[in-house]
Amino acid sequence: MFFTGFADEAGTDLSTQIKAIKTLGWKYIELRNVDKKNLGTFSDDEYKKIRDDLAAAEIQVSCFGSAIANWSRQARSDEDFAKDLQELEIALPRMKELGIPYLRGMSYVPATDEEPDNPELEKIIFAKIKQLVKRCADFDIIYCHENCNNYASLSHLHTLRLLEAVNEPNLKLVFDTGNPIFTLRRLGVKPYPTQSSWEFYTHVKEHIVYVHIKDGTAILNEEGQPVTTYCFAGDGEGDVRAILIDLFKNGYDGGISIEPHVATVFHADDNPEDTDLQIKRKFDTFIEYGRSFEKLCKECQAIAKASC
Repeated sequence: MFFTGFADEAGTDLSTQIKAIKTLGWKYIELRNVDKKNLGTFSDDEYKKIRDDLAAAEIQVSCFGSAIANWSRQARSDEDFAKDLQELEIALPRMKELGIPYLRGMSYVPATDEEPDNPELEKIIFAKIKQLVKRCADFDIIYCHENCNNYASLSHLHTLRLLEAVNEPNLKLVFDTGNPIFTLRRLGVKPYPTQSSWEFYTHVKEHIVYVHIKDGTAILNEEGQPVTTYCFAGDGEGDVRAILIDLFKNGYDGGISIEPHVATVFHADDNPEDTDLQIKRKFDTFIEYGRSFEKLCKECQAIAKASC
């Protein structure tokens, strides 16, 4: 088992991200955005510098946190699918060169102008994801689907439906502990409640090869939509402790990536217009979150070991 994280939450530039990972004593980074670009959108020169800087720092990339088929893209949009394919064609050779085994992908933002899981729309989603997954397979890369704001996150049954329909061996899951708490459980009839992280996890855990950690609480507003407050891992409703203990009981030995989403920690006497101070607080909060999570993991490992 190893720790990694979305270090763009510590800073926008790669040098700050590397500094954050090395401050924590970790060897892996989950590479998402560097100066608002990613592996599928960097120029060749930008990519080469990032490659060389990572090598010089002896930091490995555990996963490419891509925007492929994510919550900003529509299943029915040919333009969005063309963007997915273009970014894949640029990113995949780079991933191969960097030795990145996983690409974090999704299954398109849920439709709002029609039922998000009607058969016609599902057919489109499944066909597009299958094509993306098969292209990843050409480079021996696993398409790790995340339970974020997308079709398959509507419930654990939707995730299982996607896995069955695509039916490709390199389609696996990255499970995010925090995402279910602010996602409506689209089963049964309205009004839909928010999801249970534990319920979602227990139904899909055999397909999980990678884990994202975030936590928080959510309440429904007057429109029935979740309003989320993020917190440190284990302090919210994401069932982080229970999920970690179960993972360790079952011998999980993969990556665990922190994605804090925790607002930068400020103090009462801070000047909110002090940009340098905000940058420092952002970095410090990421480090504090990482160290707190390491401690939580050790506690959960001990509980898991004692119960075996």
